Amino acid sequence: MTNNPLSLAGRVALVTGAGQGVGRQIAITLAQNGCDTVLVNDYFEDRAKAVVAEIEAAGGKAIAAVGDVTDYSEVSRWLPEAIGYAGGLQIVVNNAGNAGPQGDAAAQPKFWTTEPEEWSRWLGTNLYGVLNVCRVALPGMIEGGLGGSIVNVISDAGRVGEPGLAVYSGAKGGVAAFTRALAKELGRHGIRANNVSLSAIKTPGVAELIKDPEVLKKIVRAYPMGRIGETEDPAGLILFLVSSMSTWITAQTYPVNGGYAISQ
Repeated sequence: MTNNPLSLAGRVALVTGAGQGVGRQIAITLAQNGCDTVLVNDYFEDRAKAVVAEIEAAGGKAIAAVGDVTDYSEVSRWLPEAIGYAGGLQIVVNNAGNAGPQGDAAAQPKFWTTEPEEWSRWLGTNLYGVLNVCRVALPGMIEGGLGGSIVNVISDAGRVGEPGLAVYSGAKGGVAAFTRALAKELGRHGIRANNVSLSAIKTPGVAELIKDPEVLKKIVRAYPMGRIGETEDPAGLILFLVSSMSTWITAQTYPVNGGYAISQ
């Protein structure tokens, strides 16, 4: 019997925004590869519990960690509680993003027509959500002494900038820089931090958009691979980055984008 080199046996993982789309697939992929427990975070309880049920039906173990990532006091409540049930934490995947549970980041007006109070819906989930989760999770991970891996899911908007998505681009770019700095601070503790940068993925929101074949055709023109991404595309890379096969990889950004934007 061949051992799985990507096995996550003995480890506990948190995936934020895991109630649907990319986050759901990441949670399922980690569970399929032996993760002892997956903490399935989502703002909506029914979504989190549905993914937990999927994982458990396939023989894995998961816990619904319901709560808002944008509120530090909230994260300080639900995350330690979930870690306590699971008995530790070694893997963090900050996937929650877009404009949070109530909005779509694809509908921003020109930046110079916006007001400061409008920016929080994009900064909250995409930037402060990552900071909040890392701040609450890291002391225990360091104290545990088992090392670990953090993967922050960003967007190609944060690498190349997207017109009409200025605040969103800034938030994702901020996370990319934060991750690189964090990796340098954490290296001595055996904890790695990397970014995975996505372009268009067939999430529920995007699936609704591309029901119009003309819209899909226009989007796909920008992709040399001739298609938009599936949720399985980033999940496989994230599995690698949190596994023992990548123990000398940290402070990097890996695009999963079908060639939409080139990385050098």
